[in-house]
Amino acid sequence: MTANFWNYLIAAAIAVFLFQYGVRIVKQYEGGVVLRFGRLTGVREPGLRLILPLIDRMFKIDTRVVTLTVEPQELITRDNVTIKVDAVVYFQVVDCAKALIQVEHYGRATSQIALTTLRSVLGQSELDELLAQRDKINQKLASIIDHHTEPWGVKVSVVEVKDVLLPEGMQRSMAAQAEAEREKRAKVIRADGEFLAAETLGKAAVIIRSNPPALQLRYLQTLTEMTSNGNSTVIPVTMDLLGGLKAALGAESQ
Repeated sequence: MTANFWNYLIAAAIAVFLFQYGVRIVKQYEGGVVLRFGRLTGVREPGLRLILPLIDRMFKIDTRVVTLTVEPQELITRDNVTIKVDAVVYFQVVDCAKALIQVEHYGRATSQIALTTLRSVLGQSELDELLAQRDKINQKLASIIDHHTEPWGVKVSVVEVKDVLLPEGMQRSMAAQAEAEREKRAKVIRADGEFLAAETLGKAAVIIRSNPPALQLRYLQTLTEMTSNGNSTVIPVTMDLLGGLKAALGAESQ
């Protein structure tokens, strides 16, 4: 009985040892990279996986999308304007074996390459291009960073420049420029309106001069507008009376 007890105890200890060092659980968002005596043997899929204790070693790599915030960087654009820019980078591991073997700390390496690429690309761009063509610059940044991280098994999907902080003097200059542009557009609009009004009045004068009844109707309409508030007293004078008065004054002057 004592021998059986020790046999059961030894078997239980071996089972615990095998379970502790030979059974691994790989989560759905992970990849299990297995090294046997330091050499790559494969990547285990999510689930309950068995490895050889003391021979195999498993490294779990997170394959979820990682949000990396690039701290604000002060740089000089191509047109010699000092700005401060920050960005956000979205990336994920698509090859767990490369992420473990090809680079040490792939997250840190991706952060550094994103930082240097941000400074390089924005330093070659002008301020107006950075402000007006943000999408184009974001795509360029994503393409360059992804090209560098591809050998590491890291895929960079999106790079977004978040904020562009300008010096206070530059902000005042841009505000003054925008105000001058708005005033220019307002003056052009007013000039166009006056031109159209003058053109319309000239056409109306030609029509009225060639059609005397139209002048009489316009005269009556003006009288109606003058007396619409009820506080004015107007004595209407017909156009015939005005014509006779003009003729009489002409004869008297002669």
